[in-house]
Parts: sequence; C-alpha cells; structure tokens
Amino acid sequence: MKKILLLLAVLVFSCAIEEPPRVYPNKPVIAEDGVKGVWVTNVASSALSSLSSIKETVQICKKSGMTDIYVVVWNKARTLYPSTIMNTEFGIPIMEAYSGRDPLQEMITEGHKENMKVHAWFEYGFAASNGQNGGIILQKYPQWSARDVNKNLLVSSGGFEWMNGINPEVQNFMKSLVVEVVTKYDVDGVQGDDRLPAMPVEGGYDDFTVQLYKNEHAGAAPPTDAKNADWIDWRTNKLSDFFGDLTAAVKAVKPNMIVSSAPSVYPWGKTNYLQDWPTWLSKKYCDYVIPQVYRYDFDAYKVTLKSQVTALKSSADRSKLFAGVLLGVGTNNNSSELVEKMVNENRANGIGGEVFFYFEGLKLNSEYFTTKYPPK
Repeated sequence: MKKILLLLAVLVFSCAIEEPPRVYPNKPVIAEDGVKGVWVTNVASSALSSLSSIKETVQICKKSGMTDIYVVVWNKARTLYPSTIMNTEFGIPIMEAYSGRDPLQEMITEGHKENMKVHAWFEYGFAASNGQNGGIILQKYPQWSARDVNKNLLVSSGGFEWMNGINPEVQNFMKSLVVEVVTKYDVDGVQGDDRLPAMPVEGGYDDFTVQLYKNEHAGAAPPTDAKNADWIDWRTNKLSDFFGDLTAAVKAVKPNMIVSSAPSVYPWGKTNYLQDWPTWLSKKYCDYVIPQVYRYDFDAYKVTLKSQVTALKSSADRSKLFAGVLLGVGTNNNSSELVEKMVNENRANGIGGEVFFYFEGLKLNSEYFTTKYPPK
C-alpha cells in the first residue's frame, strides 16, 4: 500500500507545486449542443478486440452522430491500459486479453482523428471483482473489504464483490488509477458510474468504518438497520467527500479535464448505493452527470427522467444533466421508435444530450442514428 501512496504522490504533486483548493470551477469546454455519447465496453462486444475493431467502432460512432466516447478502462480487477500501479501491486499491468496493446491509447488516437472526445470510464469503481470472492485485490488486501452487518464480504446483485469506498487506503488506490490515466494520456475526461463512488447500502460494517463512526458519534455504534436515514446520510457524505477529493486531484494535474459521472437514478441511487449526485453537482464535485435512466417502457422513462430534473438543487445545474439512455443488453433491445421517443422526451425536458448504453445498440438502430439523430 505504501507503494500506491508514493506513486499517487508523485503523479499528483509533480504537476502541482502548491496544494490546490479541493473544488475547482468548471473549466472544460462542452459542446454547445450538449453531449451525444456512447459507452464502449469489452463485455458482449468485440469493439476493443483489435486496432481494426477500434477504428471501425470510431467510424460507426461518428456516422451515428456521437460526439463523445466513454471507453472502459477498469473492470474485473484489471486495467485496459498498461498500468504501472497494477503491475507494481499485482503483477498484472493490463487485462490479459490485451497484452502487448494499449486499447485506451488506440481509442484516443482514432477518436481524436474524428474530433471526438474520449473519456476513460472506470466501470467497476469500488467493485473488486465479480464471482471471485474478492479476486486478486481482496486476496492481497483483505482489510479493504466492505462488510455487511454480519461481517460477511459485501456482495451486491449481479455478483459484484465490494471494496470499502470509505477506507482511505481504498480511496487512494482508486485515486491513483484515475490520476495515472490523467497523467499519462491525452484523454478528454474521466468517468465514474453506479460503482464510483458508491457502496451498496448494506455495507459499512467493516472494522474501519465502524470505528470511524464511533469516533464521530461519542462511541455509539452504527445502527444495525442498514437503511436508517441518518446512517445512510453519514456514509453517503463520506463517499461524496471522496468524490470532491478525487476531482481536486484530477484538476491539479489537468484543470480542464472533464470529470463526469453516470450514477444510478436519484433517489434510488442514494437509498440503495449511497450516491447523491444532486449534491455532487451543487458542490461542483463533477462537471456533469448522466443518470442511468435505463428503461424498456416509455411511460416509465418519462416519469424517471422528470424525477431526475426535479432532483436538481439549482436551475443552473440543468445544463450539467444529461440522460443515460438504454439501447439494450444482450437480446433485449429497445426499438428505434422507442429510442427516438426517449431522445425527444429529453429535449422536451430541457436535457441537451444523452449517452447511450451501449455501443452495439448503435448498429442495431443504425437507420435511426445515421438519418435522424441528433434531432434538430
């Protein structure tokens, strides 16, 4: 762990002589007509499997009207770029399937040729592994584990096994990876999602967090009810504070770097994953948010989208709110007609852009994206 702290210190402070303020003004240049983006992942997609695939991916994105590509750089306890930190800590510099390549650099090169922004998407965030009992990270650092009230390793739906995002060592590890990307690459932005910063509400019962809570509550232990409102607020605020620190570290290296988030929808995201994105915007902890308004039904989409707009703490934040739109997962895909209705609903609510999950859906809805999107 000392190696991680040293690497982080070198990465940040070599580019910042003075200690920066924790929150920076919004400096990144975002297109006047908003963000029109897509997530590119290595799951159920061959978009990153080779340089030729990346070139094809970028061309499809360009023809589909995309302005921004959010490419995965962190999942399954692996990076999709050669990481000095991961090599030093775990002896695995890059996900094995991409050994000898640098998919992130390839995407940046090809995307910038077409004047598209490329963002490094840290998909797994504080999730250490999936179906691997914590994987290589928690095997080496078991004290980083998030725990439920019974002291079991915290596992959420889908089999994700969690690190404790309130633990400073975990925070520094995650921060070191983000700062590494910002320092080494000409990337336009970095992004967390429904796992960064986040923790399932059942967590917070590890020894570190319990003791921290006691220190701040005159020795009283945390409530055993994981959904106690005050207990939710306390943990949520700790994660929000970390996001502010992370953004400050990023902006210390590159002040114009875009820091964005694609969290769960509010308020569900707060009561289930301790994510309070309206506060992130109001405190300028990120430049914009893209709540995952993932719905297969238009009426449900309308209601959920409206609730996200209502959650804004200031009308000035409206321009920093975009919509995460679901194209489909696996064989369950939304029709072009439904996608068009959802995009039009965004505009009707003053939402100036959206990001689509995920890239393969652009191909399935190619007629819409190449002839009708973006709408005037």
